[in-house]
Amino acid sequence: MENNRKVLNLIGLATKAGRAVSGEFSTEKAVKTGKAFLVIISEEASDNTRKMFTNMCTYYEVPVYIFGKKEELGHAMGKEMRASLAIVDEGFSKAMVKQLNFNGGSKYESK
Repeated sequence: MENNRKVLNLIGLATKAGRAVSGEFSTEKAVKTGKAFLVIISEEASDNTRKMFTNMCTYYEVPVYIFGKKEELGHAMGKEMRASLAIVDEGFSKAMVKQLNFNGGSKYESK
């Protein structure tokens, strides 16, 4: 659980620094414009949302992780519930990937 908090803290810091975008439209735009270094999808996101982002991230070669509840992700960003978010900063994304991997976070490989 400690690592979960670290990831959520990093999401909060990235948001404050203007280095995170959230919501389906903004996340998709960040991936398609090559700005996203990491995409995080909530464990509670719909199958369609997961499939759409995993396919998109696979195509654009952006790491995608299934992590956290919608409320946790939203809270970390100081917003309402969030099903998806993208980190648009290489430093933040590397730090998060390290924590997510350490955490056994599920990196989503689309079949």
